[in-house]
Amino acid sequence: MSIVRLIYVTVKPDQVMEAVSLWKNHCAPLMIKEQGCLSEKLLECADAPGEFISYSEWDSQASIDKYRNSEAHAEIQKHSRSLQGGRATVKRYEVK
Repeated sequence: MSIVRLIYVTVKPDQVMEAVSLWKNHCAPLMIKEQGCLSEKLLECADAPGEFISYSEWDSQASIDKYRNSEAHAEIQKHSRSLQGGRATVKRYEVK
């Protein structure tokens, strides 16, 4: 059973293009290389400019925990915090 990890992030409307570029060129490539990461996508809200969801699917909670303590995660946080107006909200869902 895999786990889907959703990270809800909002950026200022004038930062949308920068956020998409940052995620596609820096953050996503780091995350998808991590052991246990099965997929990673960035969802942009069609109804609210600046709202995004980072959607990643993992093989286990152990893989998520290992990733959260990795250099890749620290690098992603450094990049993403420079764009956020507030804190990200993280939620996990089990695939049934």
